[in-house]
Amino acid sequence: MYFCINQMKYWYEVQGDGDPLVLLHGFTGSRNTWKPFIQSWKNNWTCITIDLPGHGKTTGSVSSMEACCVDLHALFNYLKLNKFHLLGYSMGGRTAITYAMLYPEMISSLLLESTSPGLKTAEERRQRKEKDNYLAVQIEEKGIDWFVNYWEQIPLFQSQQKLPNSQQQIIREERLSQHASGLADSLRTMGTGVQRSWWEELSSFSKPVLLIAGENDQKYCKLMKVMDKHFEYACLQIISEAGHAIHVEKPKIFGKIVNEYITGTKLA
Repeated sequence: MYFCINQMKYWYEVQGDGDPLVLLHGFTGSRNTWKPFIQSWKNNWTCITIDLPGHGKTTGSVSSMEACCVDLHALFNYLKLNKFHLLGYSMGGRTAITYAMLYPEMISSLLLESTSPGLKTAEERRQRKEKDNYLAVQIEEKGIDWFVNYWEQIPLFQSQQKLPNSQQQIIREERLSQHASGLADSLRTMGTGVQRSWWEELSSFSKPVLLIAGENDQKYCKLMKVMDKHFEYACLQIISEAGHAIHVEKPKIFGKIVNEYITGTKLA
């Protein structure tokens, strides 16, 4: 169903019963990213999945990731959530960190898969912003089919080529279901280059944090090892024989880790 605020229409779904668990997908994903897990998780928790700006059924444009989090907070208040577990993957993980830094009192536990709190220096952000904007223009000019073919081949997702063809096709169809304008807008407003860096604030976050990375994703393994040292109450899990999207490549292991972690973290 839709939650409307300002010019935005956020599509969200609520399934299950129990303590609330909010799930945020990555770039080119949607609420369907979590579909393989909802069937079992909804027996333990109230699972809330949301299409982030530029993705899935959500329509409209936000000015920044922080503006998106303000909207999400309004949605959570509308749903009468007092406190919840928050799980985010990649872009969704960056969004989850931003939300947790802005509204720490809402978080029972923060679960982060293959993500970062942003780039540390202004120069890094400037360079990344230029790259993201260039890619956004390419998407607008060449279309979604071109982009998906390109995106499937970047080093970050090379390990997914080892997945069964049927699983690769599901991932491809989710990417193809997006709109070129939405993805371009997402890069310009919620990309790593325009995101605020939260590195300095991580140490002040006093809630439990689960960090999950795939051993074959060297970039994010390194980042999350550093994050592990910044957070006060962090637990780092490196998953063997997995790349960037652990929930896709090792779903059983991912589901088990998440289940055990949340089960051990009761809402205060």
